[in-house]
Amino acid sequence: MNGATPDVPARPGLTPPQDASPPRRHPDAPAPGEPLGAHYEHCFGCGGAQPHGLHLEARAGEGVSVTAEFTVQPAHQGAPGLAHGGVLATALDETLGSLNWLLRRIAVTGRLETEYVRPVPVGATLHLDARCTAVAGRKIYCTATGRIGGPDGEVAVRADALFVEVKPAHFTEHGRAQEIRAVVGDPGRAGAARAVEVNP
Repeated sequence: MNGATPDVPARPGLTPPQDASPPRRHPDAPAPGEPLGAHYEHCFGCGGAQPHGLHLEARAGEGVSVTAEFTVQPAHQGAPGLAHGGVLATALDETLGSLNWLLRRIAVTGRLETEYVRPVPVGATLHLDARCTAVAGRKIYCTATGRIGGPDGEVAVRADALFVEVKPAHFTEHGRAQEIRAVVGDPGRAGAARAVEVNP
């Protein structure tokens, strides 16, 4: 999509430059169909320890793509009976951020542009599909679509995003020390890098 469709003009900052490269799936990335799991148990998007979080479940797809699902709960509503727009943007951001795990790059959201196509009612399951479109230096370009009524259902939301690769120090310098220590000191984790791969 490269940040635009035939009906939508290119979006400054979200369109890859001419010299951008196609994304390359890391050889150690999870296999297609494999669950990615939560990157951090207290993450509002994917963590199981957040009682009102999205509990979004993502799976690796083919190439540099992921699919994910989350069911809208009453705690996620904005207008009565409908998902809050910010919650839908969070679901898109979380899904897009999971792409970085397939690239094995630590990156944060630099820009996220969301298009709301139709309301998403409480109780509906949002089926998300995201893919990386290009990489240019530290910049990672990607796009996602959320559908209701099934993976091939009606489009409810879309987003284009730019992620920026950072060093692990981004998190240790800006995060709360107690959470950083808990993650780094947990011997049961596959690695601290998984806990800090997405979101500023």
